[in-house]
Amino acid sequence: MSKQWADSKDGAFKRQVSAFKEIISPEHPVYKPAAGRYWLYVSLACPWAHRTLITRVLKGLTSVIGVSVVHWHLDEKGWRLAPAAEAAASIDKKEFYTPSGGITTSSNDASGPVGNISNDSSRLNIDSTFDPINGFNRLSELYYKSEPNYNARFTVPVLWDTETNTIVNNESASIIRTFDSGVFDEFIPTAERDQILKLVPKSLEAEIDEFNAWVYDNVNNGVYKAGFAENPSVYEKEVTNVFAHLDKIEKILKDKYEDLTEEFSGDTEKILSHFFTIGDQLTEADVRLYTTIIRFDPVYVQHFKCNFTTIRDGYPKIHLWLRNLYWNYPAFRETTNFEHIKLHYTRSHTRINPLSITPLGPKPDIRPL
Repeated sequence: MSKQWADSKDGAFKRQVSAFKEIISPEHPVYKPAAGRYWLYVSLACPWAHRTLITRVLKGLTSVIGVSVVHWHLDEKGWRLAPAAEAAASIDKKEFYTPSGGITTSSNDASGPVGNISNDSSRLNIDSTFDPINGFNRLSELYYKSEPNYNARFTVPVLWDTETNTIVNNESASIIRTFDSGVFDEFIPTAERDQILKLVPKSLEAEIDEFNAWVYDNVNNGVYKAGFAENPSVYEKEVTNVFAHLDKIEKILKDKYEDLTEEFSGDTEKILSHFFTIGDQLTEADVRLYTTIIRFDPVYVQHFKCNFTTIRDGYPKIHLWLRNLYWNYPAFRETTNFEHIKLHYTRSHTRINPLSITPLGPKPDIRPL
């Protein structure tokens, strides 16, 4: 179930379609908004799960929706949680809501993973957290509890309903739209509601959707199509396509930066406060692109052979955009864990990296702004 690519006669990567796609709304017959009712299961390594973590923080939902983090190592049985079922029975699950933001686990050493960290390591709240809702040790248990005959991969993220004990949604794009929809706003402290940013404002929705569509196919998923290709010609086609679209993004951001420089007479602080992919505010488009670009230099360059150049050396405006989000917006920095990212890819994909040796570079993981 942990296989990363579908069977394909041409050696091309085929991504699995998500199985659970319910929404949460006051009109839904079952899944209605409530504080403390829904729980998010994520991997800090996975870019799709990372989207939901960032959005959860940006939308002020850290005290409304709790989080459990799976272990960075994906083995033959799929994702696993910390083996702490006995503790789960006694812990106050509110401890896992982390109202101050971010995530419940943090091991963000800028030097990257060092030493002989075992794939079976169980550093609680560093490698993974446990499941205080069900006491499960495996993500697969959530899937089988929801659908006993489930027969596909056990993917993250998972949005779980604690009342019906079932998966509501396991599609990241749908989950972040639900978070942004406003259905949980009433549970956010009144003083904070006016500060919550709408990530998909109506005036920009069509432009965001168009941007997301080609970025997803050619960049977000494009690095996987290159990295998991099992045919040289497929790889060469896909990696060339990835960089063609990075060139396109670089041009968009370069033009945006030049316009802002003129508008704000070179005031760097004002420029960066408006320096985003779509419009002049932070949007869902930035969130979805960020989770791929932050992994590009540490992982995709070497592990997925996306090595025409690095972001830091070949794309100055993407690099500036990336560092601006990471250093100036805590929701991005607090949910980015380079140790999980590096260890997961290099030690879980043994077909790509049989010796499971984790490169220590690049150094630093991300450069200062």
